[in-house]
Amino acid sequence: MRCFVYKSRKKAETYLYVPQKGKFSSIPDVLMDVFGVPEFALEFELTADRKLAVADAKDIIDYLGCQGFYLQMPSENDYPI
Repeated sequence: MRCFVYKSRKKAETYLYVPQKGKFSSIPDVLMDVFGVPEFALEFELTADRKLAVADAKDIIDYLGCQGFYLQMPSENDYPI
């Protein structure tokens, strides 16, 4: 499946994966308010066996199928207190 990734201008290291370019209708308004105006980052072919840096490809595919988007946020280890 084609996957389109957008980065947040408000939240560092936060990305939104969607199955259609520029289609954000499945994303709750409150999330879009926090995420801000999406900035297109990349497009790629997502398969279950694809290795990704942070997220598991199977999880992303499941989320895209169930809720129409996947939100990737930085882990707690990225910003130690």
